[in-house]
Amino acid sequence: MIDKRKIQRIIFYIILSIIAFLVIIPFLWMISASFKSNEAIQTIPIRWIPEEPTLEGYRSILGLSNVDFLKAFYNSIAYSLLRTSGQIIICSMAAFIFAKVPFRGRNILFLMVLATMMIPGTVVMIPNYLILKNMHLLNSYTGLILPSLLEGLYIFILRQYMIGIDDAYLEAAMIDGASLRFSFRKIILPLSRPAIFTLVLFGFMGSWNDYLWPLIVLSKKTKWTLQVALGVMNTQFGNSYHIMMAGALISIVPIVIVYIFTQKFVEEGVTLGGVKG
Repeated sequence: MIDKRKIQRIIFYIILSIIAFLVIIPFLWMISASFKSNEAIQTIPIRWIPEEPTLEGYRSILGLSNVDFLKAFYNSIAYSLLRTSGQIIICSMAAFIFAKVPFRGRNILFLMVLATMMIPGTVVMIPNYLILKNMHLLNSYTGLILPSLLEGLYIFILRQYMIGIDDAYLEAAMIDGASLRFSFRKIILPLSRPAIFTLVLFGFMGSWNDYLWPLIVLSKKTKWTLQVALGVMNTQFGNSYHIMMAGALISIVPIVIVYIFTQKFVEEGVTLGGVKG
């Protein structure tokens, strides 16, 4: 007699394999197209392995006169690292206060933080822009990063994780004369590493892929991030697929690197979250 569970499992894996295959096809086409000439890309049927591999697309990117691709790449790296670091530092401190430090009005303040999660980011873009303009912070990293440092979702996730840390650690540290700042840096932060690294990955991806806000704030070419530069390239070289695919492939390399370094902690955080849930 055929085991029903075994059949269901086989069907489940087949469906997953089909979905994974469909998801990865555009990515494989992008890699293949980046090493082809523009004429070879438009050949039907598609040849997945280039017959005459070329780096023409990559050389064209570096030779653009109106877009400094390397400068945009550097700007994106700086923007993503600074924004992610600022978010983690500020949100982890806020989460620690909400999770471990009792004070009057704490719950009301936390509800106000949660309320910010209900406001779409596009709604506050114009007010943020006008505020930054009055502060003369347009076309600067400070203006680019400042409005996004306080993320209600990050505070909520870190607070929930820190609440799960046994208060006995803090009580033992207090008995030994440790301050709140010392307890935060030496006890809470190390124990919260899985949640923090998960948010580092999400924060870096969000910053790296951010397009609309940098497009609004940055008008100088020298300040453009990579996504803005790719957007400009798309309007000028939309028919030059080999150039666009080369730029797109380069743009995902940093995200892959960050994912490789944070993968262990992200999986650990997801596992712990599932066990606690």
